[in-house]
Amino acid sequence: MYAIVKIGGHQYKVSQGDNLTVNRIEGNEGDTIQIGEVLMVSDGSTTEIGTPSLNKKISAKILSHEKGDKVIVFRKKRRKGYEKKNGHRQALTKISIEAIA
Repeated sequence: MYAIVKIGGHQYKVSQGDNLTVNRIEGNEGDTIQIGEVLMVSDGSTTEIGTPSLNKKISAKILSHEKGDKVIVFRKKRRKGYEKKNGHRQALTKISIEAIA
């Protein structure tokens, strides 16, 4: 059984027991959260598709809060003496899917 869910503007295909890394979610480590925006659920033989979402809930547990890899943004205009260097690390949350209800 799997489901397509929308978390933080991104769509993910999840099954029970999957671990995902998503954009930062409010909550503490060990908390259980409910994901309410379920777009599709399938168990192999039957498929339910929402318009735009279904009345189902996915429960997930927050495993940890992390930072992603550093991305360097470097801008330069040649022959002008303009250089600008900036770095960014995205705030991420690791979650584990517990149940598809």
